[in-house]
Amino acid sequence: MRPGSKPVKLAGMTAKITRINPEQLHGTPGYHHITVVEAGRTAYLAGQCPLDRSGSLVGSGSLEEQVDQVVVNALAALAAVDAEPEHVVRSVIYVRSDDRDDLGVAWRRLTDSALGPAFTTASTLLGVAQLGFTGQLLEVDLTVALPD
Repeated sequence: MRPGSKPVKLAGMTAKITRINPEQLHGTPGYHHITVVEAGRTAYLAGQCPLDRSGSLVGSGSLEEQVDQVVVNALAALAAVDAEPEHVVRSVIYVRSDDRDDLGVAWRRLTDSALGPAFTTASTLLGVAQLGFTGQLLEVDLTVALPD
Protein backbone atom coordinates (compact mmCIF):
# COMPACT_ATOMS: atom_id res chain seq x y z
CA MET A 1 0.00 0.00 0.00
CA ARG A 2 1.04 3.59 -0.67
CA PRO A 3 1.38 6.04 2.22
CA GLY A 4 -2.05 7.38 3.08
CA SER A 5 -3.71 4.05 2.26
CA LYS A 6 -5.07 2.56 5.45
CA PRO A 7 -7.88 0.50 6.87
CA VAL A 8 -10.55 2.60 8.54
CA LYS A 9 -12.80 1.29 11.31
CA LEU A 10 -15.71 3.68 11.58
CA ALA A 11 -17.35 4.20 14.95
CA GLY A 12 -20.48 2.13 15.36
CA MET A 13 -19.69 -0.11 12.40
CA THR A 14 -18.93 -3.80 12.31
CA ALA A 15 -17.90 -3.38 8.67
CA LYS A 16 -14.29 -2.51 8.03
CA ILE A 17 -13.68 -0.09 5.17
CA THR A 18 -10.23 -0.14 3.61
CA ARG A 19 -9.20 2.46 1.04
CA ILE A 20 -6.14 1.62 -1.07
CA ASN A 21 -3.90 3.37 -3.59
CA PRO A 22 -1.53 0.71 -5.01
CA GLU A 23 1.96 1.98 -5.80
CA GLN A 24 1.60 0.61 -9.35
CA LEU A 25 -1.22 3.11 -10.11
CA HIS A 26 -1.05 6.87 -10.60
CA GLY A 27 -1.46 9.30 -7.73
CA THR A 28 -4.89 10.82 -7.19
CA PRO A 29 -6.24 14.24 -6.19
CA GLY A 30 -7.75 12.88 -2.97
CA TYR A 31 -9.72 9.78 -3.91
CA HIS A 32 -8.59 6.14 -3.61
CA HIS A 33 -8.41 3.67 -6.49
CA ILE A 34 -9.92 0.85 -4.42
CA THR A 35 -12.39 0.69 -1.54
CA VAL A 36 -13.04 -2.63 0.18
CA VAL A 37 -15.98 -3.21 2.54
CA GLU A 38 -15.62 -6.46 4.42
CA ALA A 39 -19.08 -6.76 6.00
CA GLY A 40 -22.30 -4.97 6.74
CA ARG A 41 -25.32 -3.42 5.03
CA THR A 42 -25.13 -1.20 1.94
CA ALA A 43 -27.34 1.66 0.73
CA TYR A 44 -27.45 2.82 -2.88
CA LEU A 45 -28.59 6.44 -3.10
CA ALA A 46 -30.40 7.55 -6.23
CA GLY A 47 -28.56 10.22 -8.17
CA GLN A 48 -28.77 13.41 -6.13
CA CYS A 49 -29.94 16.30 -8.31
CA PRO A 50 -29.97 20.08 -7.80
CA LEU A 51 -33.68 20.17 -6.99
CA ASP A 52 -35.19 21.79 -3.92
CA ARG A 53 -37.80 20.10 -1.75
CA SER A 54 -40.62 21.23 -4.06
CA GLY A 55 -38.85 19.66 -7.07
CA SER A 56 -37.73 22.96 -8.62
CA LEU A 57 -34.29 23.25 -10.19
CA VAL A 58 -31.89 25.36 -8.11
CA GLY A 59 -29.18 27.51 -9.71
CA SER A 60 -30.16 27.49 -13.35
CA GLY A 61 -26.95 28.15 -15.29
CA SER A 62 -24.75 28.06 -12.15
CA LEU A 63 -22.67 24.95 -11.59
CA GLU A 64 -21.61 26.23 -8.16
CA GLU A 65 -25.19 26.75 -6.94
CA GLN A 66 -26.18 23.35 -8.27
CA VAL A 67 -23.24 21.69 -6.49
CA ASP A 68 -24.34 23.35 -3.24
CA GLN A 69 -27.92 22.04 -3.63
CA VAL A 70 -26.68 18.54 -4.46
CA VAL A 71 -24.58 18.64 -1.27
CA VAL A 72 -27.65 19.63 0.79
CA ASN A 73 -29.68 16.84 -0.80
CA ALA A 74 -26.97 14.19 -0.42
CA LEU A 75 -26.44 15.06 3.25
CA ALA A 76 -30.21 14.74 3.83
CA ALA A 77 -30.27 11.36 2.08
CA LEU A 78 -27.31 10.14 4.14
CA ALA A 79 -28.95 11.34 7.36
CA ALA A 80 -32.14 9.43 6.43
CA VAL A 81 -30.14 6.18 6.70
CA ASP A 82 -28.11 7.33 9.75
CA ALA A 83 -24.94 7.64 7.65
CA GLU A 84 -22.26 10.30 7.28
CA PRO A 85 -20.08 11.26 4.29
CA GLU A 86 -17.31 9.04 5.72
CA HIS A 87 -19.55 6.00 5.16
CA VAL A 88 -19.62 6.54 1.37
CA VAL A 89 -17.63 3.82 -0.40
CA ARG A 90 -18.25 4.78 -4.06
CA SER A 91 -19.21 7.99 -5.84
CA VAL A 92 -19.95 8.86 -9.44
CA ILE A 93 -20.17 12.55 -10.36
CA TYR A 94 -21.86 13.55 -13.61
CA VAL A 95 -21.25 17.07 -14.94
CA ARG A 96 -23.11 18.25 -18.05
CA SER A 97 -20.08 19.67 -19.84
CA ASP A 98 -17.28 18.75 -22.21
CA ASP A 99 -15.01 21.36 -20.59
CA ARG A 100 -12.48 19.86 -18.16
CA ASP A 101 -12.39 23.13 -16.23
CA ASP A 102 -16.08 22.64 -15.36
CA LEU A 103 -15.33 19.14 -14.10
CA GLY A 104 -12.54 20.59 -11.94
CA VAL A 105 -14.87 23.26 -10.55
CA ALA A 106 -17.43 20.61 -9.60
CA TRP A 107 -14.78 18.33 -8.04
CA ARG A 108 -13.18 21.09 -5.96
CA ARG A 109 -16.51 22.48 -4.74
CA LEU A 110 -17.72 19.00 -3.78
CA THR A 111 -14.50 18.01 -2.02
CA ASP A 112 -14.37 21.34 -0.15
CA SER A 113 -17.98 20.96 1.06
CA ALA A 114 -19.44 19.23 4.12
CA LEU A 115 -19.91 16.21 1.82
CA GLY A 116 -16.17 16.24 0.99
CA PRO A 117 -15.16 13.07 2.89
CA ALA A 118 -17.46 11.10 0.57
CA PHE A 119 -15.03 11.74 -2.27
CA THR A 120 -11.92 10.29 -0.60
CA THR A 121 -13.17 6.85 -1.57
CA ALA A 122 -13.45 5.17 -4.98
CA SER A 123 -14.74 7.99 -7.21
CA THR A 124 -15.47 8.61 -10.88
CA LEU A 125 -15.93 12.06 -12.44
CA LEU A 126 -17.62 12.23 -15.85
CA GLY A 127 -18.51 14.92 -18.36
CA VAL A 128 -21.81 14.02 -20.02
CA ALA A 129 -23.96 15.43 -22.81
CA GLN A 130 -27.29 15.50 -20.96
CA LEU A 131 -28.89 14.90 -17.57
CA GLY A 132 -32.49 14.19 -16.60
CA PHE A 133 -33.89 17.66 -15.90
CA THR A 134 -33.87 20.71 -18.16
CA GLY A 135 -31.02 22.97 -17.02
CA GLN A 136 -29.46 20.32 -14.78
CA LEU A 137 -25.65 20.56 -14.75
CA LEU A 138 -24.73 18.03 -12.04
CA GLU A 139 -25.77 14.74 -10.48
CA VAL A 140 -24.01 12.69 -7.80
CA ASP A 141 -24.52 8.95 -7.27
CA LEU A 142 -23.39 7.51 -3.89
CA THR A 143 -22.99 4.00 -2.46
CA VAL A 144 -22.83 3.78 1.33
CA ALA A 145 -21.62 1.17 3.84
CA LEU A 146 -24.24 1.68 6.54
CA PRO A 147 -23.29 1.93 10.19
CA ASP A 148 -24.89 -0.57 12.54
